[in-house]
Amino acid sequence: MKALAERWMEAWPTAQSAWSRFVRLRDPLLCESAKQAEREGLRGGIAMIRLDDHRVVIDLTQISQLGLDDFPREILAHEIGHHLYVPADLSDHGRLLARVRRGLPSFEAEAPLIANLYADLLINDRLQRQVELDMAGVYRCLVKPPKDAGKTSPSALWQVYLRIYEYLWGLSKGTLTAAPLDDVAEGDALLGAELIRVYASEWLGGAGGFAALCLPYLMADKQRQPPGKLGQLIDLDQVSGAGGMPDGLAEMEDDEAAIHPAEDPKINAGRPSQKADEKTVGGKDSEGKPAAQGSSKPGQGQRRTPFEYGEILKQLGLDLSQSDVAARYYSELARRHLVRMPQRHAPESKEPQMEGTEPWQPGEPLEQIDWLESVIRSPVVVPGFTTVQRTYGQTQGSLPEIQPVDLDLYVDCSGSMPNPQQAFSAITLAGAIVALSAFKAGARVQATLWSGRGHYQSTPGFVRDRQAVLRVLTGYLGGSTQFPLNVLRETYRDRAKNARPVHLLVLSDEGVDTILNQDEQGTPGKDLLVQALARGGAGMTLALNVHKGWKPAAFLKVLEELKIAVHRVQDWDGLIAFARAFSQASYAAERSQPPLQRFGGRR
Repeated sequence: MKALAERWMEAWPTAQSAWSRFVRLRDPLLCESAKQAEREGLRGGIAMIRLDDHRVVIDLTQISQLGLDDFPREILAHEIGHHLYVPADLSDHGRLLARVRRGLPSFEAEAPLIANLYADLLINDRLQRQVELDMAGVYRCLVKPPKDAGKTSPSALWQVYLRIYEYLWGLSKGTLTAAPLDDVAEGDALLGAELIRVYASEWLGGAGGFAALCLPYLMADKQRQPPGKLGQLIDLDQVSGAGGMPDGLAEMEDDEAAIHPAEDPKINAGRPSQKADEKTVGGKDSEGKPAAQGSSKPGQGQRRTPFEYGEILKQLGLDLSQSDVAARYYSELARRHLVRMPQRHAPESKEPQMEGTEPWQPGEPLEQIDWLESVIRSPVVVPGFTTVQRTYGQTQGSLPEIQPVDLDLYVDCSGSMPNPQQAFSAITLAGAIVALSAFKAGARVQATLWSGRGHYQSTPGFVRDRQAVLRVLTGYLGGSTQFPLNVLRETYRDRAKNARPVHLLVLSDEGVDTILNQDEQGTPGKDLLVQALARGGAGMTLALNVHKGWKPAAFLKVLEELKIAVHRVQDWDGLIAFARAFSQASYAAERSQPPLQRFGGRR
């Protein structure tokens, strides 16, 4: 085994040069036992490349058992191809899975397998034709049936897949395939080979079409996993994205449709096109095969559901809770809407002014030691005896101090609201936009999710912790509706008058009128609002999804009396536009306008 490891290590430089002479990756991990390979993350396969540190891992025991000792450059170059070509990184791997899932309605669980087959076709065809590596030789070894193999009929999916290789590399029929294919399967294999060639330079574009091509065989096959030795070459599902942060998966891309290769104009350029009513009849195409589904084109900017987003992350190997998935989802959607938050200017800033030195004692921060002054006092430094630190006072600065306005955010989560961890919630996204904009400006945020009396979740006061705020916003309570007056009371009861200014923002619907109820101590909600506005010092806004006829006179009169701004929208998506406008607004200007005209609201 040691001699085999030396041979394979010698092939490593030439395997890298198969892609570029500038490629420089760390040496591969050549494992001499299955246990060692498993410790490195390789489970059952012969090879993989890790996305976190880009290390190639090889199980030499499996290599020897499968008779692949003489293919070091081919297999090593194939693994490098997953890093440099398909899928290249975790985000593109997620995009690949998303497109494959579009072509596999009801069979999305098989997306990792189909994505792996597609990626291997692209990589192997490039290495076989452009670099002249013997990838065909690798597959000849893998498709040889073992001596004790039974007479089970070969899987149709795998026969079509191997026939695609025969078309791509000009191999005689039966070189890799074990049985003759019928006319439909033969045509699909030819279409698959053409798809690989057409989309070689823009491989994401062909992923959905390849999945649609494979779908009928997944529906018909009972054996969906690769048979025998061929299964040990499936390596992309060995790649784990644990610890990674893929980006760009919360929204569908404009060209994410899964178009069957038979209907793809790029593949069929110059051929006469068939009419849709001739191609698909009663759920089957003109040849009697189940029609490819999932080919409807999504609208521009269409969002995935949090559930689908979470399923993609799960198939990438990320082990996340539903709460963490939802936090990532709404954070990604909110980032494109972030704008500058309003700030307040204090009369003058304070600037530090050095006043002298004082002894530094063990236990105080090490970075506070003034080493120059300490060495001047004594060339021999004795901590706690000769070490000193600088002392500072404050002097008035010449420029005004910029002071961000903190945000006190209350989000309605009663039974009328969707669960943001399962379905898209516009009110959750609006809250995330405003909260993340506040963090961007240097402000602190207190977020409270509320439903019935005593049924709420809140951050521990005003925090700078993004994850803590997003965990609250993406939670779900359901139930009745009662504004959390106890949170309002406790937040502002003992708040110092010279504390940083706070703006209160409430996202809700008609249930917001419970803010004027009495709290559990019998204090009227109006009195609590007066206290909060006085000690918050930066006003209050209500953003409400209410019908056109919603005009509770007594409630609106109190809001106008307290100069609380109201923004009214006709649907939940209108809250997203509000959140962006709110983040741009000046709080000083906000309080001077009539409550129902603020941000485009109507009387």
